[in-house]
Amino acid sequence: MKSNTPMVYRDMLIPFILVTVCFAAWGTAANMTDPLVKVFSKIFTMSTLQSALVQFCYYGAYFCLALPAAFINKRYSYKVGVLTGLGCAIIGAFLFYPASQFMTYGYFLAALFIMAGGLSILETSANPYVMNMGPQVNATRRLNFAQAFNPVGTNLGVFLAATLILPQLNTATALERGAMAAEQLRSIQAAELAAVMTPYVGMACVLALLWVAIAYTKAPVEHEQQESSHELHFGAALRRLLANPHYRYGVIAQFFNVAAQTCVWTFTIQYVMEALGVDEVAGGNYLQYSMIVFLISRFLMTWVMGFVRPAALLGVMAVLAASLSLFLALSPNVAGVWALVAISACLSLMFPTIYGIALHGLGEDTKFGAAGLVMAILGGALMPLVHGAMIDAYGAALSYIVPALCFLMVAGYAWFDLASKSRFADTAEAA
Repeated sequence: MKSNTPMVYRDMLIPFILVTVCFAAWGTAANMTDPLVKVFSKIFTMSTLQSALVQFCYYGAYFCLALPAAFINKRYSYKVGVLTGLGCAIIGAFLFYPASQFMTYGYFLAALFIMAGGLSILETSANPYVMNMGPQVNATRRLNFAQAFNPVGTNLGVFLAATLILPQLNTATALERGAMAAEQLRSIQAAELAAVMTPYVGMACVLALLWVAIAYTKAPVEHEQQESSHELHFGAALRRLLANPHYRYGVIAQFFNVAAQTCVWTFTIQYVMEALGVDEVAGGNYLQYSMIVFLISRFLMTWVMGFVRPAALLGVMAVLAASLSLFLALSPNVAGVWALVAISACLSLMFPTIYGIALHGLGEDTKFGAAGLVMAILGGALMPLVHGAMIDAYGAALSYIVPALCFLMVAGYAWFDLASKSRFADTAEAA
C-alpha cells in the first residue's frame, strides 16, 4: 500500500473517533456481563447451566436485533443506526435499577436483553460504518484499528466487575444461604444486587453523553455507501449473500469465534477457582490479566497485519488457541491458568478479521451482510450453555474442549480463504 493512502478520510475523522468510542462502550458492557454468570449463580443459588442464561439472553438479543438494524441502516444511514442502538442500550442499562429493587433474576435478564439489543444495533451499524470511513483497500486494517479500542472497554468492564461487584458478594455458601431466615437472605441479596446495578446505571449516563456528541456531529453521507437509492431489496440481497462462499462460511466462522470467546472468558473465574483453589475475587484478577493481554495484542496484531495477510494470521492464531485450550483442559494447574490467559492474545484479531474478510467486496449488500455477521454472535448465546453443562458434569477443566473445537472451525475458515485463488490478490496491507 502506498504511504499516502489515508487510514481515514479527513472529513470523517471526528465521526471515526466518536464511533471508535462506541467500540469501547460495548466492550465494557460485554465484559461486565461475563462475571454475572458466577455472580447470579451465587446470589440466586443456581447451577452453572441456569446462570449461563445470562449469556444466552445477552447474545440472543444480538441475534434478534441485528436484522432490524440492517433495515434501519439501509433505509436511513449508519449514523441513525448508531444513535438508535445507543438509545436502546441506555434504556436497558437504566433498567438495572428497577431490576435491583424487584430482586428477581428474570428482571435482570429483561434489562440485559434490552441493553444487548441496543448494542446489537450499534455494532451492526458501527462496524461497516468504520469500514466506509476510508479507502476500501485498507478497510479490514482500519476495522482492526477501531476494534483495538474494544479491549480498552473490556478491561474497564472487568475492572468494574472486579472492584464494584465481586468484592460485594457475601461469602456465605449455598448451604449456608439455604439455612438462613428469609429476611436475612433477602438483606444479603439486596446488597449484592445493588452492587450489580451500580456500574450499569453509571454506564448508561456515559452512553447518554456519547449519544449527544454523535447526534450533533456532522457526518458526510457520500462516504457511507456507493448506492443510488435506499430501496430495501432484502430477498435479492439475501440470495446474493448465500451464493457467496466467503460470506457464507464467514458467518459460520464468526458463530464459532464468538462462541469460543464467550466460553473462554465467561468461565475463566470457575476454571481458576478449580485449578488454584482460590475465591471469586482472585479468579476475577486472572480475567483482568486476560483483558490486558487482549488489549495489547489487538494493537500488536493490527501492526503485524501491515506485513502479513490477515487470513494467514487468523489461521495461525486459531490453531494456537485450540492447542492452548486442549492443554489447559488436561492441565488444571498454574500452567493451565496462564495458557487460559494467553488465549486472549489469539482472540484479539479474530472478530474484526473474520468480519473484514467476509464483507470484502459485497458493495450494496454490505448492510445486510453486516447484520448476518452480527447475528452470528448467537454462538455466544448457545455454546456457553453447552460449556456450562460440561462444567456441571465434568468440571471446569475438561469443559474447555468446547472452545478448542470452536477454534478449529475458525482455523478452517482461514485455510479456506488462503486456498481461494480468486482472493489471493488481497495480500497483506503495508503500513
